[in-house]
Amino acid sequence: MSETFPISSGPAALLDPDPCSPGPRIVPPAPPHRFRSRIGVDLAGGFYPVPHRYRLYLSASCPLSLRVSITLDLLGLRDTVATTLVGLPDETPEAFAALRGAYEATWHRYGGPVDAPALCDGWTGRVVSNHTPDILRDLAGHLSDGGGPGRPRLRPAPRAADIDALRELLDEDITHAARQAGTAHEAECRDAALERLLTALGRLDRGLATAPYALGGELTAADVDLWVALVQLDTEHRLRLDADAAQRVSRHGRLRAYVRRLHAHPAFHTTIPEALQDDLS
Repeated sequence: MSETFPISSGPAALLDPDPCSPGPRIVPPAPPHRFRSRIGVDLAGGFYPVPHRYRLYLSASCPLSLRVSITLDLLGLRDTVATTLVGLPDETPEAFAALRGAYEATWHRYGGPVDAPALCDGWTGRVVSNHTPDILRDLAGHLSDGGGPGRPRLRPAPRAADIDALRELLDEDITHAARQAGTAHEAECRDAALERLLTALGRLDRGLATAPYALGGELTAADVDLWVALVQLDTEHRLRLDADAAQRVSRHGRLRAYVRRLHAHPAFHTTIPEALQDDLS
């Protein structure tokens, strides 16, 4: 059910490009760039949880897309939700044109960015959502079997608030702090960001001393978020730190072991093409 095209960069990041600027850290795009319909929430909207109805457009270089791709594998949805990799228009013309068409079908004379991840409806040709947290919630809550044999319950109701809180911590104190620590213009800003990053890593590392997963004894969506954030930290953000800061970030042994342990699980792939290789062989 998957397609692939030549891979290129993903959509523009939502993070402020100047990590030490006085403006907001995350700049929400102006309407109609963000589409937030849901599956199985508003039945009058017609987005029923039907197998083989939906297609996900993912960008190979985007950590948000990686979260979605891992979630698909954990829930066993590769055969019921189609996947298309999309990059820049000149490098993935067919995929980009299809996604652009979905945006234009959703909003008349749409002139905004063509963002991925995007969940699209194959029946109407429209974008259901390009808001990753909602996509992840709907995959776990409405398109999966709710934790069938051998499948984790990624978003159990009693832990939903904890999952969302951890995602906010990762976005602010891991991903954004690491970006600041490596690229901020002022040394004071870099130092403060590094301390925030190290504090968060220490807290997460200590949590793994008593439990195998981010929120306890069972694998949840929080582990998808944490694992992708740690992989991004190691493969991207840590490379921008000075040698001393990079060494301090690498000292958290339980987190390193956690990343290695989950990478042994077939769903936890570091790239989306890695996840699709069986489909493409």
